[in-house]
Amino acid sequence: MNAGDRTTTIINLGPQHPSTHGVLRVVLELDGEFVVNARPDIGFLHRGIEKLSESRTYHQIIVLTDRLDYLAAMSNNLAYVLTIEKLLGIEAPKRAQYVRVILAELQRIASHLFWLGTHAHDLGAMTPLFYCLREREQILDIFDAVAGSRLTPSFMRIGGLASDINREFPQKVSSFVSEFASRVDEYETLLSENPIWLSRTKGIGVLPQEEYLDLGLSGPLVRAAGINWDIRKSEPYSSYADFDFAVPQGSAGDVFDRYLVRIKEMRESAKIIKQAVEGLPEGLWADFNSPAIFPPKSDTKKDIASLIRHFNLVMEGIKAPTGEVYHSIEAPRGELGFYIVSNGSVMPLRLKVRPPSFVNLQGLARMTQGRMLSDVVGIIGSIDIVLAEVDR
Repeated sequence: MNAGDRTTTIINLGPQHPSTHGVLRVVLELDGEFVVNARPDIGFLHRGIEKLSESRTYHQIIVLTDRLDYLAAMSNNLAYVLTIEKLLGIEAPKRAQYVRVILAELQRIASHLFWLGTHAHDLGAMTPLFYCLREREQILDIFDAVAGSRLTPSFMRIGGLASDINREFPQKVSSFVSEFASRVDEYETLLSENPIWLSRTKGIGVLPQEEYLDLGLSGPLVRAAGINWDIRKSEPYSSYADFDFAVPQGSAGDVFDRYLVRIKEMRESAKIIKQAVEGLPEGLWADFNSPAIFPPKSDTKKDIASLIRHFNLVMEGIKAPTGEVYHSIEAPRGELGFYIVSNGSVMPLRLKVRPPSFVNLQGLARMTQGRMLSDVVGIIGSIDIVLAEVDR
């Protein structure tokens, strides 16, 4: 292409290239080795989950949410069930809320671990990948023990959880958390002062604060730019107000600060988990007596009768009141929200996901302008996208 007196070249980065973190195609316009424009080409993994949800009951949709950001399925479950509970006007028991927090923060750590390992590998460091996957396996083993699945647990339910945690769960979680801080130290030893790592991340992918806000970006991206925004603090849900934790922030807003923010977030997540395990309330793990979920059918309040009706919900479905609702959480990649329109039936009339990966990907073009081709790989990795959530 001719742009005035200069000739630019159009090339494809992806969708087969491993550094695009899934089936992402980026159409790059280059002036030599410098990026003039970068246009993400998405849709290779579109599965129509939002449309599929319109022909399924509210309970049956839970299994679909796992398949959005498949590296943060527990977070997807949580955002969805909280949205339905908001629509129904109910709240899960305190014990269920604490267990949800434990699982969501374990999922945040697991997601950041996978990001860190693959991001470092993109930039030429292989050892962090092995270290990060080592700890991630421990978290997935915990998920497997409590939910019977590692990647797509579908463990949360409207009104609570699929089942109570087993006796070994708190001990396994505590054991993991007690060792985790030293593991994070190992990651930092490998990377934080590594001259190659610094040269590939410092001053790369910077945007002015106002552009983050204009584009609607969220999560570690905006916090690395010094914007103090975390939904767990600003609009607490699931008892997050009960826990003492900091919101890590950067200042430069470059690839390196995004790395540091996620490192610090893993440490803070471990603190939240420790508090939740130590303060785990006794009592019910699901609300079996809410009239919003179970219209009164008899005078009995025995748990066995409620359990039978709980299983029947999958077939019969919950009739939500007519109306619309939006609820969001702080997922590992940013604001994950569900918008649902109900017409009073057992299925949503419309379901729309607000996925952080899709929204954050908008920043790629601006972050890469004027940078070298080799910087594009680091910038894509620093955004931390999951294409199943981008395309849905």
